[in-house]
Amino acid sequence: MTLPEGNPEMNSAEVTGPDEVVWHPEATEGPIASPAFDEVTRQRAKEIIARYPQSRSALLPMLHLVQSVENHVSQDGIRFCSEMLEITTAEVSAVATFYTMYKRNPCGEHLVSVCTNTLCAAMGGDAIYARLQERLGSEGRPLGHEETVGEPGSKGSITLEHAECLAACDLAPVIQVNYEYFDNQSVESAEELVDALRRGEKPHPTRGAPLTDLRTVELELAGFHPDLAAVAEGPSIAPETVRGAVLADERGWTAPARPAEHPALPPLPEAKP
Repeated sequence: MTLPEGNPEMNSAEVTGPDEVVWHPEATEGPIASPAFDEVTRQRAKEIIARYPQSRSALLPMLHLVQSVENHVSQDGIRFCSEMLEITTAEVSAVATFYTMYKRNPCGEHLVSVCTNTLCAAMGGDAIYARLQERLGSEGRPLGHEETVGEPGSKGSITLEHAECLAACDLAPVIQVNYEYFDNQSVESAEELVDALRRGEKPHPTRGAPLTDLRTVELELAGFHPDLAAVAEGPSIAPETVRGAVLADERGWTAPARPAEHPALPPLPEAKP
């Protein structure tokens, strides 16, 4: 295109490359990861990696191991996983920021998750979450999603979150504390639960293992069980969950037998030219 001033190629200044940029690192050289990842943690990381045919497949339990040490996934934790698995920090960050179980800020001794998905919300989950926000917040400021009351990691500190679905619709509304279930909750029982946690108590869940703390659970999720017998304690099902199976057994109901041959599939449509 020719502008009124004439040929643009003739009028433009000479094109030159950008000035050379010399990068000067601000941090002095040192260990890749925090000293928090001691030899015990590194040995556990090696044990996790040995479970998989490809080391990168160990990333999910590795991130749980990091949380068992730091109570969240820090930048040091991301670098630690990157170093141990020989993948980039970008690859680790992509996973750590995708799954909601990996927290980017330090958590409390306990993680309280309130289900606010459709059924739990209709059965009172929204009201429970709103009340706990007020109960755990400061005057005039409710506690927000994934915010912590108390010094993170200290006894009685709580991180509160609303969860999309905790897979217990037959027991709605439900709360999890460190991923252990407290079923059929009400606003009042939920308040009593967090008050007990703040006092340093550990109420027994409706189902599952006795309550411990978030760091211990993160270590278990990484595949290490300090007390495996205790983890297996407690009921794993609720009467509501198996009510249909019990009725079927009492009344002699059975599922239809499978056909001897699978029914024919409909023909595929012809491909368009």
